[in-house]
Amino acid sequence: MAHIQVAVFVVLMLALTALTWRKVAAARAASHASADKEIFLAGGGLSWFFVAGAITLTNLSTDQLVGMNGNQMLLLAWWELAGFIGLLLLAFVFVPIYYKNNCTTITQLLEKRYDGASIRTVISALFLFGNLFIYLPAVIYSGALFMQTLFGIEASIVAIAAVFAVVGAGFAILGGLRAVAVLDTYAGIGILALALVVVFLAMQAIGWDMTTGVPEERLTMIGSLDSPIPFHTLFTGMLFIQIFYWSTNQNITQKALAAPNVKEAQKGVVAAAIIRVLIVPPIVVIPGIVAFKLFGDVDDRAYGMVVAEVLPDWTSGMFAAMIAAAVLTTYSAVMNATITLWSVDFHRRFIKPDVDVRKLNRTVGIIAMIASVALVPVYAGAESIINLLQELNGLLSMPILSAFIAALLFRNMDARAAVVGLVWGFSIYAFHTFYLYVPENFGGVSWYATIGLPWVHYIDVMLFVLVSSVAVALLTNLVVFGNRASLAFGKGAPQLNEA
Repeated sequence: MAHIQVAVFVVLMLALTALTWRKVAAARAASHASADKEIFLAGGGLSWFFVAGAITLTNLSTDQLVGMNGNQMLLLAWWELAGFIGLLLLAFVFVPIYYKNNCTTITQLLEKRYDGASIRTVISALFLFGNLFIYLPAVIYSGALFMQTLFGIEASIVAIAAVFAVVGAGFAILGGLRAVAVLDTYAGIGILALALVVVFLAMQAIGWDMTTGVPEERLTMIGSLDSPIPFHTLFTGMLFIQIFYWSTNQNITQKALAAPNVKEAQKGVVAAAIIRVLIVPPIVVIPGIVAFKLFGDVDDRAYGMVVAEVLPDWTSGMFAAMIAAAVLTTYSAVMNATITLWSVDFHRRFIKPDVDVRKLNRTVGIIAMIASVALVPVYAGAESIINLLQELNGLLSMPILSAFIAALLFRNMDARAAVVGLVWGFSIYAFHTFYLYVPENFGGVSWYATIGLPWVHYIDVMLFVLVSSVAVALLTNLVVFGNRASLAFGKGAPQLNEA
């Protein structure tokens, strides 16, 4: 990288950091919130603008830009288009429930809805597992891969990832959720703007002709049975994946819980939904198609290769700064959620209730940072980072969502029954993923094809896992614990936003 590019990169990163800490310091000076609320919920003072920015950038990072473009097909836009529905459900169904029940972690809602607290502990443990073993290492791996591809850096993936981890953890540890949200928003403006510029220049580079020389299956939005998203899965598990990710996922919902009131939170979530459906889809699929035309099938290297090809040399430092900010914001957001879950749901409940939250924040953050760097090599062998993440998410998403559905739709549920349903869901999905479904790629020849069910996809299996987990929980509640569950709505039943 030329000296001028390095200088631009450093100046922009320092400017973002300075703007962030200036805003954070001013907000903290005016805040009268406790240390807990300041670290975990930004003092309850995030305006809709920062709620929208935090939600958007927590999701949009190099795992999206690199991973989705790495598939080099338009079909992947369905993840973003379907996310619009998930965000609207968060805004108008789940946000009022969380605020009504005064939640810091979403697992607190489950404890209030169930008879017994075991479900809160189990789900918090699963979220921590997902953050430590899936989200944190995947984010810094994909960021390191992009930087290495864009600039031809000779340093190892692990070394580059470690730099991201140290700086990202620093934001989460020193600044809490407020610093994460502010950096998300400031960086988000630049990232979205530059990503759209990349789309424009990429299309210009191929004469605005995206069809010539590109196979039809890479341009269609109707996925075949052997594609990453078969069309029928949009009507099976896709919606429920979106509900889990946007509405019952601590990493996302924590941002919506940091607004001063329900209306401000809803405005922020709706703004994030509009960005999700209007701006994000083209930036996560079009560069990948262009890369296919220019370079062929290059997998997760596609985005970095297109950016290096179409952006003028003098802008590469600017774009690198924005990408670095995207990695840091996503990493620090997940780190903050991890610290919150451990502090609120484990340490305070089982180890030491009156712990110094700032010291605990630092200790947990450093441990999580080291673990995430150590796991980077696991992801380095993935052919498609986004497909791997989506499949691994199924281990947690549908079992956890089953506990929320049972909690919100039924009364007189024993928490232990929900745990049984959750364990069932986790186990059956793991059995499917690691034994029955062993395709060469996602959508390749699997065990299902040998028994005449070639249409069965891991997204279909997610729906089966969800329904069967709720059924197992209800059956266990009745047979083992002697409780007959009843619907939590209708005449005489409490409303969903009641504890």
